Amino acid sequence: MGHIVNTHQAEAWNGYEGEHWAAHQQRWDAVSQELNHHLLTAAAIGEQDHVLDIGCGNGQSTRLAAARAHRGHALGVDLSAPMLAQARATAAAEGVSNVRFEHGDAQVYPFEAGGFDVAISRGGIMFFSDPVTAFANIGRALRPGGRLVFVCPRDVHRQDWFVAPMTALLGRPPGPAGPREPGMFSLADHDHLHDLLSRAGFETVTATGIDVYMTYGSDAADAAEFVLGMGPVRFYLDQTGRPAEGVRSAVTAALRPYEVPGGVRMPGSFWLVAASRPLGDTLGTSPSGGRHF
Repeated sequence: MGHIVNTHQAEAWNGYEGEHWAAHQQRWDAVSQELNHHLLTAAAIGEQDHVLDIGCGNGQSTRLAAARAHRGHALGVDLSAPMLAQARATAAAEGVSNVRFEHGDAQVYPFEAGGFDVAISRGGIMFFSDPVTAFANIGRALRPGGRLVFVCPRDVHRQDWFVAPMTALLGRPPGPAGPREPGMFSLADHDHLHDLLSRAGFETVTATGIDVYMTYGSDAADAAEFVLGMGPVRFYLDQTGRPAEGVRSAVTAALRPYEVPGGVRMPGSFWLVAASRPLGDTLGTSPSGGRHF
């Protein structure tokens, strides 16, 4: 494990939050299912590529990348030990042999310079305490001309999956998050996102808006129970002392308009971001290409 600088995030993802995601792996994979197609299509992973998955969590995106790079390799890195344990167990059960998972902080992790053709992230890249330093570190891990592709949420008010249950909890719509505050919506501002990646040394930065549906449960009651088990929601309820039954009823009612035959499907809006390391940038690249797996 490398050095950890994002200690607040490490505490959350190695505590209840990480345990919740690990215990509900299939549920969380269903939430993000529609993002996989957009992410992996844009990443255009070749069969011999070496892929880096930042904030890999339970490892679904890493395994999908490894399937495309079937003559290459995929490395998933995350702060959460519980989720990485689940990722390793699932990869072993599925017989995915060209994948590896490491516990570490991508902001400072000592990646082999130039060791990867493409870096991806499915919503695990918004939480760095120093995003310019983090993206520069990821950039050094890419070969010259290597690609960075990730998805991250756009403006909070575009996210029914967040606004609907949080409004039921708070009694009012959630306020906007500051673009310079680490957190889920830290990369929501297009200009700020472009500036961060440019300052980190990337070029040809693009951010394309994509709209998806996120499945949170089989029906409103099931989805509400899932939402109420999430770490931030549990923390809020512990702090306010609100009665669980009243909160459950309010969240269930808020989610009922999203019930369809396939479950509770809630709209979300994301940036699909692509950037590349300059072809002429050889700083820190090892002569052998740095691929030592």
